[in-house]
Amino acid sequence: GPRAGAGGSRALRVRSGRAFASASAVAKEPRFITTPIYYVNGQPHIGHVYTSLACDVVARFSRLDGHKVLFLTGTDEHGQKVEQSACKAGESPQDFADRVSDTFRALLPLYDFSADQFIRTTEARHKEAAAALWSALVESGDLYLGAYEGWYSVRDECFYTEEELVDGNAPTGAEVEWVAESSYFFRLSRYRQRLEEHILANPDFIGPASRRNEVLAFMRDGLRDLSVSRTTFSWGVPVPGPPPPDGLSHVMYVWLDALTNYLTALGYPDTEAADFRSFWPASLHVVGKDILRFHAIYWPAFLMAAGLPLPKRVFAHGWWMNEGEKMSKSVGNVVDPVALVQRYGPDPVRHFLLSDVTFGADGDFSEKKLVESSNAKLANELGNLAYRTLSFTQKQCGGAVPAPDAFSEDDLQLLAEAAALLPQLRTHVDSMALHRYSQGVSGLASAANRYIDVQAPWALKKSEPARMRTVLYVLIEVLRHLALYSQPVTPRIGAALLEQLGVPEGGGRSFAAVGEGSALQPGQPLPPPRIVFQRIEEVDEAEGGGEAPPPAAALTAALTAAEEAALVAEVGAAGERVRSLKASGAGSEEVGGAVATLLELKARLPPDHELNAKPAKKKKSKAAKA
Repeated sequence: GPRAGAGGSRALRVRSGRAFASASAVAKEPRFITTPIYYVNGQPHIGHVYTSLACDVVARFSRLDGHKVLFLTGTDEHGQKVEQSACKAGESPQDFADRVSDTFRALLPLYDFSADQFIRTTEARHKEAAAALWSALVESGDLYLGAYEGWYSVRDECFYTEEELVDGNAPTGAEVEWVAESSYFFRLSRYRQRLEEHILANPDFIGPASRRNEVLAFMRDGLRDLSVSRTTFSWGVPVPGPPPPDGLSHVMYVWLDALTNYLTALGYPDTEAADFRSFWPASLHVVGKDILRFHAIYWPAFLMAAGLPLPKRVFAHGWWMNEGEKMSKSVGNVVDPVALVQRYGPDPVRHFLLSDVTFGADGDFSEKKLVESSNAKLANELGNLAYRTLSFTQKQCGGAVPAPDAFSEDDLQLLAEAAALLPQLRTHVDSMALHRYSQGVSGLASAANRYIDVQAPWALKKSEPARMRTVLYVLIEVLRHLALYSQPVTPRIGAALLEQLGVPEGGGRSFAAVGEGSALQPGQPLPPPRIVFQRIEEVDEAEGGGEAPPPAAALTAALTAAEEAALVAEVGAAGERVRSLKASGAGSEEVGGAVATLLELKARLPPDHELNAKPAKKKKSKAAKA
């Protein structure tokens, strides 16, 4: 399941916290939004994309709505499983972590994720923060040396009691092994009552409600102290302080290490750092339901012990199934997120994942449904409405925003509906009912389609030209609102539509521009209309999908030969810069920034370009085998 992490040589701060001017004069609270950091034991899958997408939509919405935002993601790179996987691959743990972390980082430009920081648990700043949190737990008297004997799942990096095992395995189905070793323990039992009181006093602390109830039920019989160090492997953050009485070398339990990333990103242990003061406590931790216990029990208890405020909300989403079965490599039904986005483009995948299933519940993945949903909602309902309206305006109004006459009741009702949608969308985002967001936008697009069919501007051009201009003006204003609201879920379609309407980048694209105060001015020139989203070929799943349809066309026009050659040269130069920085021993910030630039440039090349081909796996050397 997704978790959290970092890698020494390749830290990346993609952007610093950004915000648009707020619609109101009152400053809105900053928002710190996090994915779990993803465990580098395996390649990214659709579940990782889903978590990051949810955070991206909340982050984009919040920026547009006037909040200062810090959106954090990254990779979790320590632990026994990583050490074992690296050994199996014939690599050092650090080289293995570097390689796999890059595959997660590559998802950012592919899916248009607007992360402000990509953190890795192998970064020096993170090791310092993890050691500082450990020291804070020592000072609070919550750590003691003992011996752990019990069941442990290496795959889950989790301890289980005898009662939790199902048919001799972990509840997740992972194999467990009996572990007996010296260990430091955290006095988790001491915090059960305080934690329960906090959950009951703050109903929104854990969402959805069904998950909150699960956590309370798990705590009902008390909490056992938690083993927080390991001595049987070395790939982790060393336990700080004087050598322990047992004379062994301890590394921190990977979850204590990983969860600390949320503090690391804000400058901890410097609690006076600007980002820490602005953004802690976190506004929202989004996690998969399989790692809720770590975020809703262990993490708040660690923070209470360290005297730090608790995050405002932890929200656990469900799993994506494939034809009703949980996706797994052994069954062979895993959806490759890279192939998927290269086939359809980011907006259709983003739209489908966040509109098809109630956010928080499990979903059943289907490419056929993805195509049907994209064609119905993005191509027909929104794209066709925009093209019909703007191409007719271009011909009848001289390629400029028409001047309206007096508004009818129908006109005023539709304009009011467009402006009134923002508070509804805000409620959906704040309550994490993210599936309702696209439904709300779709509702407004449907109303506009009914309006154009009833008003029939094409029938008015000779008999009532002033009324025709008024109808077109109302439609253009509603399209402007639809474009604004589309930006969090389908950012490329939103941007393409705003371009079609002649709205320049900046404040006019923020939610401060919702309502008549920022309406387009009559006479303002409109660019020549083009289709913002083309239909996708239907996929016949029974035939195994057939030939791949072209990537969805909300995006950019195909590159000319000259443009592609220039881009290939840019990719080559960017790759050379990465190699040169590494060879010169440059700092992790600089190298990370160069890697991000390289990945973004490659993402602009056609998916089947040779530079996007996956490198062949290296064979293990004899030395590694030995």
